Amino acid sequence: MNIKLITVGKLKEDYLRNACSEYIKRLSRYCTFELYETDECRLSDNPSEKEISAALEKEADKILKLAKGLIIPLCIEGKQYTSPELSRIISEAGVDGFSCITFIIGSSYGLSSRVKAAGNIMLSMSKMTFPHQLARVMLLEQIYRAFGIAGGSKYHK
Repeated sequence: MNIKLITVGKLKEDYLRNACSEYIKRLSRYCTFELYETDECRLSDNPSEKEISAALEKEADKILKLAKGLIIPLCIEGKQYTSPELSRIISEAGVDGFSCITFIIGSSYGLSSRVKAAGNIMLSMSKMTFPHQLARVMLLEQIYRAFGIAGGSKYHK
């Protein structure tokens, strides 16, 4: 299985980069993993809705060129899944004809409606708000956990 993670923006903190690196290393036992960090559009200090919308559309152009397979954008409108449910989604993707799963994390302003519409499944990590950098670590851990669940690992309790 190929897993692709497309993010808007780069990780700034070493501890978050280290955590992501650890989960990416662990994932190499289960899948081919690719990380794409696209540039976040620069906005004014107090951007208007129009400026935000234009930025999201520019970011969407970059994201949609990279996205393929089963596309799963993370957004507040998405559905919350348990870890076993996410494991089932990942495990069944191949049976459903997908050789690649693309997860997408947007900027602090979210994702364009075009990206959400391109998604096969919209995923919400929680009703709470998290920094996008932390959401990346959390998602990588959940993908790793999903493979562990599917393989019967004792990692998931």
